[in-house]
Formats: sequence, C-alpha cells, structure tokens
Amino acid sequence: MLVRTWNLFHGNALPPQRRSFLDEMLKLATADDPDVLCVQEVPAWALARFTVGDVAARPTLGPLPSSAGIGRRLTSFHHGLLRSVFSGQGNAIAVAPRLRVLAHERLELNPRRFRATEGRRLGLGVVGRAAWAKERRIVQAVRLGADDGRTFLVANTHCTSLADRRIAQAELMRAATFATSKALPDDVVVLAGDFNLTAAAAAMRDLTGPEWGFSAAGPGIDHVLVRGAETSPPRRWPTERRRVDGHLLSDHAPVELELS
Repeated sequence: MLVRTWNLFHGNALPPQRRSFLDEMLKLATADDPDVLCVQEVPAWALARFTVGDVAARPTLGPLPSSAGIGRRLTSFHHGLLRSVFSGQGNAIAVAPRLRVLAHERLELNPRRFRATEGRRLGLGVVGRAAWAKERRIVQAVRLGADDGRTFLVANTHCTSLADRRIAQAELMRAATFATSKALPDDVVVLAGDFNLTAAAAAMRDLTGPEWGFSAAGPGIDHVLVRGAETSPPRRWPTERRRVDGHLLSDHAPVELELS
C-alpha cells in the first residue's frame, strides 16, 4: 500500500507564476496510482476533485459554494500573487477505488478554547495568540477497508507554520490523539501531512517513541507516520521529479512510504 503526502502550495510553482499548475500537480501525483494521496493547501474550489475534501480556511467572499467559484475567478488574475486570499484552502485525500471509505470525520486543530488553554500553558503573548488565530487548521480522517479485510485509519493534517514551533507541536499532538481515538483496535493508523516540524521536535520524538509507536520520520517537515504495520523508509521526491516544463511544482516535495 503506497501512501503519499504533498503540500500543493495552492497550485503554485516555485517561484510562483501567474498561472496555476494544479492540474499538472494532480496528474503527476497520481500517475503511478498511489493507494492514498493526502494533500494540503488545496484551493477550496478544487476540494471536490478528491474522494474527501474539507475546508480549513474559508473563502473570504461569502458562504460556500458560491464564494469558492468567485474566489477562483479572482485568483486567476495572478495565482502566484493572490494564492489563498480569495479562494480559501483545505485538506483533501484521494483514495484508490480498490479501497472503500468506511467513515470520514474532521477536527479543527486550533479552535478558540484550545488556543486559550495552550496559549496560557505556552506563555504566549497577545501577538503570538493573534497570529495563531489568523488561520484555521484542521485534521481530517478517513477509515478505509481493503478487500482482504484489512482496515486503515488515515489522518491528513496541516499544522500551523509560525516560528514558535511549540504551536505546531500542540496541534500535531491534538491531531494524533484524534486519529488514534477514531481508530478501531485492528486498524493500521496513518498520520500524514505537512507538520511544519522536523524529526527533532519533541512531539515527533514522542510519536515515534515506544509509547505512541509510530514509524520513524524522514527529513524535512512533511511526513507519513504509521502505527500497526511494517513500512519502507520514507522517501522524499528529488527535485527533478516534480519539475514540469521547466517549472518546479510547489515549495514542498512529496513524501511517501509503502506499508507491507
């Protein structure tokens, strides 16, 4: 079972261009038919392209779904400049037809009450708390069934990217707790996404330690962690693999691993 995660950078290349490269990204990410593809920073108007899609930051021009379409048209003037200003963003998971979706849930990672509690614990000032509240973050989870009877709980998250990495660690532990609480005893648990944390972070060491029991993390800040199955080492795509027509797609590289 091949699981891949990729932060799509709102469909932008690096450096950002006027046009969107979202179609090229999705074609590239699914060309080898992965079993599960977890993506982050997806424009709200594109979430319907996936098996499940959940809005994190809502479009700014009114209620969905009409605002997503308006945001798409406005963003088309210059995707690199406007990014998610009008279109909003979310997380999404593409699941291969050979797997069945048994359940789908989501959780906000940084609601007001959680920010207040953690803000006091971390000693965040007014500026830090205001920055944390600026953009909504979520974790989404799908429970999947295979024809051979195996079941998987796949959680896809995107943690806050503020310089104070303790905030991302608090969100990651909230996401991990949510994922494991939704898993049944025999489920293989997969926690994937843009954590905005390296393997050296305390939360990452906890998750990959004996108490939580997740697989080892790779380099960078994008990860696929697995509990309950043997895995290959995580692989990070080389730069040239995500270059199309001279453009480097996204400011993140896809990361993947295989479950045996």
